[in-house]
Amino acid sequence: IAASICFGHVKPNILGTTAKALTDAYNRRLESTNQINFISTMLAAICGFLFLAANPLEEGGFANAFMGTKGLLTAFLAAFVTVIIYNICVKNNVTIKMPKEVPPNISQVFKDLIPFTLVILALYGLDLLSRAVINTNVAEAIVKFFEPLFTAADGYLGITIIFGAFALFWFVGIHGPSIVEPAIAAITYANIETNFKLLQAGEHADKILTPGTQMFIVTMGGTGATLVVPFIFMWLSKSKRNKAIGRASVVPTFFGVNEPILFGAPIVLNPVFFIPFITAPIVNVWIFKFFVDVLGMNSFSVVLPWTTPGPLGLVMGTGFEVWAFVLAVTLIVVDVLIYYPFFKVYDKQILEDELKGVDGSDELRSKVSDNFDTKKADAVIASSVGTTTQETTQSTTTDNHGITEQTNVLVLCAGGGTSGLLANALNQAAAEHHKPVTAAAGSYGAHMDIMKEYDLVILAPQVASNYEDIKQDTDRLGIKLAKTQGAEYIKLTRDGEGALQFVKDQFK
Repeated sequence: IAASICFGHVKPNILGTTAKALTDAYNRRLESTNQINFISTMLAAICGFLFLAANPLEEGGFANAFMGTKGLLTAFLAAFVTVIIYNICVKNNVTIKMPKEVPPNISQVFKDLIPFTLVILALYGLDLLSRAVINTNVAEAIVKFFEPLFTAADGYLGITIIFGAFALFWFVGIHGPSIVEPAIAAITYANIETNFKLLQAGEHADKILTPGTQMFIVTMGGTGATLVVPFIFMWLSKSKRNKAIGRASVVPTFFGVNEPILFGAPIVLNPVFFIPFITAPIVNVWIFKFFVDVLGMNSFSVVLPWTTPGPLGLVMGTGFEVWAFVLAVTLIVVDVLIYYPFFKVYDKQILEDELKGVDGSDELRSKVSDNFDTKKADAVIASSVGTTTQETTQSTTTDNHGITEQTNVLVLCAGGGTSGLLANALNQAAAEHHKPVTAAAGSYGAHMDIMKEYDLVILAPQVASNYEDIKQDTDRLGIKLAKTQGAEYIKLTRDGEGALQFVKDQFK
């Protein structure tokens, strides 16, 4: 989406990728010999969108304005309607069947003819209905319908609810961005384009809700605005354990990968850090809105990679303004002030436990692991593998000398950052122990086309809830699949030999 915005033509890319992803999802539930043709759904979705975004008949042509982010919601509508119709037709064999003697590529054209026609008729009929009722095309009607929501989302109440939900979900063990982002994606990318055009016109870019706001203001250093937390642990802890956790977490958190501190401290499910974890992101975005609305600072007008260090992304994304440098320093100071009192309480608790010779964080880390324990996934594992408690116990004995054949491992997380920690640990340990294991990191959703090249897929905690969906694909391809829990995952990233053993255990 971000790349498409730079060129000003979002719809063909969004339509194509959305239609293909949804087609792949439906194909998982269909027989391998009766699949939906994703090329046909992509073409049908694009054709349908052009009907929905057409100008009134007396003007002729298509509305170019909707080829940008203004037509994002219409693109989603066209893609969803298209694939749903195709799924109904293919699943119920509402297609034209050709004799076996006809070549498959020709038969596929006739198979797609009925669903393609129904898609065009349905979307064109929807456009005619919109013109008859409200005298405008569907794309414009959708924009008008959601305009109040876009405006409300940019206010103090809207940004508080949206970004507060990011942190709240993560704190209770659910990957917040994966839940909230799909709901606000259309708004954020529309706003980023609006800001860019405002700057080009010499005006004030004042839209707050953008991808940059999320990545470099609200989640600076990761969800919970945790950029400062590892530094606090590293420099101000009296506890040796907390100092060690801080040192181990500084570098990944600086690039937006904060799972080492979230699960290592832990912060998630830790009552001591509930208030700062929820409060810091909200206060950050309030301060940002004040800088934009009152001090006249321009908001984000470009999209940068989420791994860009928070302060740098803030400055670059807002055009290297003087106020951006001031804001970056302000946010760091404010976040330190928010987290420090609660850190002192926690550090005191851990220090007392150390003096007593007890690791008081064991129970908390256990709760973190339990939280990511997906019961449905466990049931699938039990039914498909048939392992008993005794077999599971036996498989955990340390013996990584049995990996003798080349084993390719794909580690998946939400954005491709956290997965890199385990992939790097596996590659390093494999080199040290001379084991034929090669690991790569990836993000869930971008794995479909490369998954067939691997022997094992490991799900990081953020995407463990997707176990049942991806298992349909791994079973079809004959690939092993494993999920991990919060504290377990962080431990594996720090224990290469244990990670190799984990890989070996999946093939027992």
